[in-house]
Amino acid sequence: MSRTKERTAAANGVPPQGPSALAVAPPRVSARRRRPGVIALSLALIAAGGAGVAVLLLQVGNRTEVLTVVRDVQVGQVLTENDLGKASIALDPSVKAVRGDDMDSVVGKRAAVELKPGSLLAPAQVTKDSLVKAGEQLVPIGLKPEQIPATALVPGQKVQLVHVPAQGQADTDEESSTEPETIDGRVVKASSAAPGTGIVVVDVATTAKDGPKAAAWVSTGTLRLVLAAPDGT
Repeated sequence: MSRTKERTAAANGVPPQGPSALAVAPPRVSARRRRPGVIALSLALIAAGGAGVAVLLLQVGNRTEVLTVVRDVQVGQVLTENDLGKASIALDPSVKAVRGDDMDSVVGKRAAVELKPGSLLAPAQVTKDSLVKAGEQLVPIGLKPEQIPATALVPGQKVQLVHVPAQGQADTDEESSTEPETIDGRVVKASSAAPGTGIVVVDVATTAKDGPKAAAWVSTGTLRLVLAAPDGT
């Protein structure tokens, strides 16, 4: 093409033709290489996440509604709905607890042990029987630290109340040869040790006939409490 034609073509907006025109190369697109290790790791994470969600759903689904204690209940006290609450927990099969829908079965019963707020209510902690039965009397006995058995005193435990001679009292030959007088009893409640003195007060149920005698022994300081054997002897 002559210079005159090139100038005319440039004036008309037509790009020049011929060897002088530079060819524009298309952009180079590089294909991404897929790494098998990254893919495997991604699949493993997805699988682990799914398993975690499944475990969480199973744990939530296995929660059980149980009864809880919401305020202090003394031994022998009748339970009311105000003493109890409900909680949903993952309950271990070895833990014995009263189910939430069984509230009606425990309301109106008596506490067989002292109940503390925040604890689960177990079936063995309530009883339909009065801890002091008909024909019995309750005798409170104060025990000094040296008189308290190493074995913890619990409600329902059988004991013997033993009459011992007063300190300084002279024993006759006849009295010394006989066994001390005893009264059978049953622990209803044992308090915590009093601050400073360490004295523990134990409420013991005896027969109505033996109650006044045991109270007299307590007042004169001639009573001792002895744990009975497991078979009650």
